[in-house]
Amino acid sequence: MQNLPLVTVICLCYNHQDYVVETLNSVLAQSYQNIEIVIVDDFSTDNSVKVIEDWLIKNPNITFIKNPRNLGNTKSFNLAVQAAQGEFLIDLACDDLLFEHTVAAQVNSMLQAPTASTALVYGNAINIDEVGRVLSYYFPVNEKEQVLQQRKSGDIYTDVVAGGASMCSVSALYNRKIFDSLNGYDEALAYEDLDYWIRASRRYEIYFSDQVWVKKRQLEHSLGSHFVKNNAFAKRVNQSTYLILSKTLELNQIKAEDRALLCRIHYEITCSLKRHDYRLFLKHLLLKTRVHLQNRPH
Repeated sequence: MQNLPLVTVICLCYNHQDYVVETLNSVLAQSYQNIEIVIVDDFSTDNSVKVIEDWLIKNPNITFIKNPRNLGNTKSFNLAVQAAQGEFLIDLACDDLLFEHTVAAQVNSMLQAPTASTALVYGNAINIDEVGRVLSYYFPVNEKEQVLQQRKSGDIYTDVVAGGASMCSVSALYNRKIFDSLNGYDEALAYEDLDYWIRASRRYEIYFSDQVWVKKRQLEHSLGSHFVKNNAFAKRVNQSTYLILSKTLELNQIKAEDRALLCRIHYEITCSLKRHDYRLFLKHLLLKTRVHLQNRPH
């Protein structure tokens, strides 16, 4: 075991009382033998804390952080990283599930890549409903569970900027040294993955492994559902996307990257109009103008 890199699985819980034990047990059931678990409850309003504490009676040597107020995913994960000892990190929501082979396959994929320059490795996921029924695959697959459209690896910055289909963050294994060098998640944002993938892929490499590593639960209150809603939290999410794209403009170096950014901005403009969010629509329109004004090399 001492030759295996330590992997810290950070389990983020917010009102997951019905799913958290199944999630935690899926981590305990890993075939990989050098895992640390850090649980964070982000001030749940349901019975999650009691459920976790009851589970910890039989699993006492596990770090459990109870936030005194709701901090959100970005702050909660960064807080957990401070308590983590692992060389690699997994960001696991407490309604998602790992397969028994997941961590072993992720570590193997990371070690086969140029590890020192690889920010993360990721695979595919199965989308499931609240009772575990299969809904779809994150990336569509054939009868052999291989992706229908091959995904790029290595330098994928332009692809990440252009479209969110480049990401399956729930299946990612993060390189801790690079995560720390990038100062972790941006805590000013309502969600973490797009911003981190853009910043990470600007300086480092990202690799895809054509394997299914996670069962991702689709619930009505899941983060992904907020991108199309128009409530207060959804507005924070969509405002965060605007901030991420504004930051990306500062990271871009050549015209091809600006063209990729324009693709993403055009998509956000369309979404803003559909939501009747005219304030955000104008912000994206001004950002589009700023991109066009850039004088960059080809």
